[in-house]
Amino acid sequence: MAGRAWRAACSLAVLSAALVASAATSAADRGAAPASSASSFDLIIEHGHVIDGTGAPWYAADVGIRGGRIAAIGRLERSAAKRRIDATGRVVAPGFIDMLGQSELTLLVDPRVPSKVFQGITTEITGEGESVAPVNDAIAHENAKAYEHYGIKRDWSDFAGYFARLERRGIGINIASYVGATTVREMVIGYGDRAATPGELEQMQGLVAQAMRQGAVGVSSALEYAPAPYASTEELIALARTAAEYGGIYATHMRSEQEAIMTAIEETIRIGRDAHIPVEIWHLKAGGVKNFGLMPEIVARIERARASGVDIAADTYAYPAWFNDLSAFIPPWAHDGGKSKLIERLKDPAARERIKRELAAPASDWDNEWQSVPGPEAIQIATVANPKLLDVQGKSLADIAKARGTDPMDALFDILIEDDAQTSVAVFGMSEPDIELAAVQPWVSFCNDSSGTTPEGLLGKEFPHPRAYGTFPRVLRKYVREERRMRLEEAIRKFTSLPASRLRLADRGVIKTGLWADIVVFDPQTITDRATFSAPNQLSVGMQWVLVNGVPVINAGAATGLLPGHVLRGGGVRP
Repeated sequence: MAGRAWRAACSLAVLSAALVASAATSAADRGAAPASSASSFDLIIEHGHVIDGTGAPWYAADVGIRGGRIAAIGRLERSAAKRRIDATGRVVAPGFIDMLGQSELTLLVDPRVPSKVFQGITTEITGEGESVAPVNDAIAHENAKAYEHYGIKRDWSDFAGYFARLERRGIGINIASYVGATTVREMVIGYGDRAATPGELEQMQGLVAQAMRQGAVGVSSALEYAPAPYASTEELIALARTAAEYGGIYATHMRSEQEAIMTAIEETIRIGRDAHIPVEIWHLKAGGVKNFGLMPEIVARIERARASGVDIAADTYAYPAWFNDLSAFIPPWAHDGGKSKLIERLKDPAARERIKRELAAPASDWDNEWQSVPGPEAIQIATVANPKLLDVQGKSLADIAKARGTDPMDALFDILIEDDAQTSVAVFGMSEPDIELAAVQPWVSFCNDSSGTTPEGLLGKEFPHPRAYGTFPRVLRKYVREERRMRLEEAIRKFTSLPASRLRLADRGVIKTGLWADIVVFDPQTITDRATFSAPNQLSVGMQWVLVNGVPVINAGAATGLLPGHVLRGGGVRP
């Protein structure tokens, strides 16, 4: 069994080589439809600068699309087509792949996800520790307020049911999901702070196997958020080993991104090595003011692991603030039993005082975010669920505490109580030099780490991190055009073939004949992000055309509202 898992893990290297090798075959591809060809295409993108996703320099060519796939690359001016797009002076590139989105529920609210497509995102990978499936009654009860907030009637219990719902409704982008290690723990153990018994661990492995057979691309963990911290390294290795048997990968929001980050990296490397599975570190960062300048050491440790044969890589969203649940400020022990128990403890004077003392003291056994920032002015309340709290969205915890006439810690606790622990928050705790160093590493791709949204309707009332609307255009504006920290071709590689190779998406991520026509057309001199921390609900600008499976979801700069996306299932899928 271990041998099969190792061979499955090694296949990633073969896939990556195949994607990059497409550059070597590009000459043959470009000759696939010569000038005299009478072939008819659904669509031809002509006169563009093709950046194929491999990192190779751009070349001049037309791209012919038929039946949702790239059918020809070359001189197609004499070929028949139902429609032609003039891409003169613009880049033609593969659609961007968001290595961590959070759109599993918002796709059911607005499947067009304009915040994603206006960035050029055509594929999202989701499922950070807690995945949308599987679901039992206890999980459904814990998530009831989220379902209610979005007006969602849950009609699925596993990935097969959830994917079927997406396919019935239609989606604007492609979507794939991990199965969450936290979710399978909740399915078997619940929300308690204890180790799994051997029998329970076997049940959890069975759930991972079922999810992989239904199309999950791997298993994931988010070890900062209870009940995830209650899992041992051995438990995670066992679940990752099961995913590896089906050709999956292990993705993680590590146990620490702050004081204990080097220990967390060692744990992550060990999981990859012992489970014989490729590893993806989500949103790599050196979090907390005390860790500014640590990124060179982080990069060096990952480089050593790669040199030793561990298939480990990472992604980043490249903003100076992270975004998570406000409840993450509370120590893990206080989450034992779920949200209702957390609220009870926050209302209890003795427990509240204990939490205050722990927030005020540095910690190495959990990420004490209170110690990560210069002060409460660096904590911005974002989206709330309670309509009575809408007035605090976008305000700093310092300003809220001052307005309420209370201590900032008490203001934090009170908001959690009033919002039933549903509040999200932006935390300014990273340095620009660390962010930039991570972004330019050749094994680092990019993620939004945010759900697809829209400035309108129910979703438009939320107050997301600006990365939800701006990550990919921001990289093109800031790191490519303004600061020249990476070549345009390298940025596109990080958006396309690199994540495709990590996820084993062999039919996407490169401009090559036979692959699905996920394609973006844009002017590299004008594409830019508009979303800010004070005004986040602003679409990025500059994408002229975005095709998902050959169908325009953006046409001449305007959204079409079409829903051509596919559910992308992992290699372990079984009928």
